[in-house]
Amino acid sequence: MELEVRHLRALCAIADAGSLHKAARTLGMSQPSLTTQLRRIENSLGAELFSRRRTGCRPTPLGQSLLARARPLVDGMSTLISETRAEAVLAASSGPALHIGATASRVVAGWLRRLRLRSPDAQTTLHVDVSAHALLRRVASGTLDVAFVHEVEGFPLRVPPGLEVRVLLDREPQFVSLAVDHPAASDPVVDLADLAADRWMVDPSVDGERDGLRRVLAAAGLNPPLLYGDYLTASSLIVIGEAVAPCQPTSGPRDDMAIRPLRGDPLGVRLLLAARPGLAELPFLYADLEAAYRDAALRSAGYREWLTRTGSPLVNA
Repeated sequence: MELEVRHLRALCAIADAGSLHKAARTLGMSQPSLTTQLRRIENSLGAELFSRRRTGCRPTPLGQSLLARARPLVDGMSTLISETRAEAVLAASSGPALHIGATASRVVAGWLRRLRLRSPDAQTTLHVDVSAHALLRRVASGTLDVAFVHEVEGFPLRVPPGLEVRVLLDREPQFVSLAVDHPAASDPVVDLADLAADRWMVDPSVDGERDGLRRVLAAAGLNPPLLYGDYLTASSLIVIGEAVAPCQPTSGPRDDMAIRPLRGDPLGVRLLLAARPGLAELPFLYADLEAAYRDAALRSAGYREWLTRTGSPLVNA
């Protein structure tokens, strides 16, 4: 028996529901059928994935390990199906379509708003991915028209041949986010040395980010423990003082989190817009992205102060 996505979806449902009866109702099948399916899955793997008790089902250690790897696959398949259906609807519509990709950024919302105001009849889709390389491959394959990505300093992206690339910003400094009661948060600019005792959190799925952070910390003579996870998890750890993390300078203010520039700006990224060959809309896509970035940069008080202090042309553009 080979595991399929439907089997992984059933395992996730059992774990989420905590019982075979509730999971079967969620999946729209009978409990005996789900019990048989679970038994077949466990037999094929040679071990129990759930311990059955009168109070319900609980994942075994092996089950927890499998579920941790299964959930991204199940979520990815759901995303694939929903995005394909959305693209099919757009393909059947009469209006022009524009497929945009981006790594996470506060700039994207303003960019899309400008595009909608410029071309209200255009059917625009957005695909956000933590991996710049994944977005660039989608542009090269034709499933995206354009992608706004960042390139970690010292770790250049592998841009597929033929794409047209424009540089939005040659170097954007990366700030640091930390708890508001962190001792270093009382200073307007933070030294890396002031964070020597902290654990840093980084998302390993962001291309180049882990290696870029390690390089900067090593150059400063620091070797702090790194935590790996997404930045939603990072935020919850940062606010209680369990971690610090690099962040975009356009990050908005929060009452429970401090965002500060690092002295000497050791962390930096390059912001790029990559488009499929011959994209006629590229000039106004770039112009609207540039304007949206300027707006986001100037709305962030800390970044605006940094731009003024460094004499950036963004301030007076």
